[in-house]
Amino acid sequence: MNPALSTGVAGAPPAVPLALAATTLALLLGLQPVTTDLYLPAFPLLTRELGAGMAAAQLTMSALILAFGVAQLVWGPLADRHGRRPVLLAGLSLYAVASLGCVLATGIEALVAWRALQGAAMAAAVVCARAIVRDLYEPVQGAQVMSMALTGLGLIALASPLLGGATAQAIGWRGVLAGVAAFGLATLAWVAWRLPETLARPNPAATRAAVLWRTGRELGRHPVFVAWALLVACTYGGLFTVLAGSSFVYIDVLGLSPAAYGLAMAAGSLAYIGGTLVCRRWITRHGLAGTVGRGGVFTLAAGALAVGAALAGASHWAAVLLPQCLFLFGHGLHQPCGQAGVVAPFPAQAGAASALAGFVLALVAFGVGQWLGVALDGTVAPLLLGLGFWAALTAAIAWTLVPRALAR
Repeated sequence: MNPALSTGVAGAPPAVPLALAATTLALLLGLQPVTTDLYLPAFPLLTRELGAGMAAAQLTMSALILAFGVAQLVWGPLADRHGRRPVLLAGLSLYAVASLGCVLATGIEALVAWRALQGAAMAAAVVCARAIVRDLYEPVQGAQVMSMALTGLGLIALASPLLGGATAQAIGWRGVLAGVAAFGLATLAWVAWRLPETLARPNPAATRAAVLWRTGRELGRHPVFVAWALLVACTYGGLFTVLAGSSFVYIDVLGLSPAAYGLAMAAGSLAYIGGTLVCRRWITRHGLAGTVGRGGVFTLAAGALAVGAALAGASHWAAVLLPQCLFLFGHGLHQPCGQAGVVAPFPAQAGAASALAGFVLALVAFGVGQWLGVALDGTVAPLLLGLGFWAALTAAIAWTLVPRALAR
């Protein structure tokens, strides 16, 4: 990695060391897989213990994602007005409180409410992470640093289902949610201790209604923003199909133990890490559009395998795991480019751009969760067909909208 990547853009505060930036980004973005992946092995267990139906259980994920999306529209402008650090400290403090509430929940309704608050708080971390990348780096450099951070996220995602499965078997689902709370507190402590303010010039007008409306219109009409936001949302749609449906498919349909399910999810995380490592090299050789275009090949291949397995009536865990891993490898190529690309044209509105892109992503994920609550039928078909659908959309966007937008 070029040492120059640790140098901030002109007019920025003192440069943040590359290792500090990558570690902080990994922790902030890693809050998302911890909140979902660590929780997944305990999903069927808490559903049975709390006497919840499939739709109510899916709502613990869907409510979190919907609140996550809506809250980004609030945190983003606040981060542009007041800076990244105060928004992060407030959001992470709220996340810790909500996580403890989840541990103490006595019914599915209370758990849904606390998970929604958890999602709203988590939004501050993700919005500010993307904005920090734009504060410190130009687009190509930002994508390289983001790939480093997402490799760290992949390691967190790798450990999460393994720890979640072992914890769920040993001490139950409340112990899993206590682990989520502990990670949130550790991230809060890291930010309070190490992260300086990265926003060089806060915008006092960023939260005014007229400014928000104008900024939203500009973002919605910008072809680069639209292309990257749709790519990120669609590839995450496939990931969320796996996250929200895999525990029921692997454990309830295919008969895997929570620990074995954790291993299956860890295999997917390894594939994702591999994708981020390849992404870092391909960005230098092929640029952003070339990297996601090549990623689309893996993504579409994963979708074709998934649909083929569903139509063939496959009922073995390998029929799910193989397309899952191939899709996650492609996801590791798309995400660093998309996360950096979506804020690249907007150095003065990075928080707002990050927020709107995150809102679109969350709407997709919420729709996936609602659909799975109805579609899961005791077979592997809904998960595989859903994965195939999002794989096709992701590849199409990577091959059409992204190169056209960047060519202008």
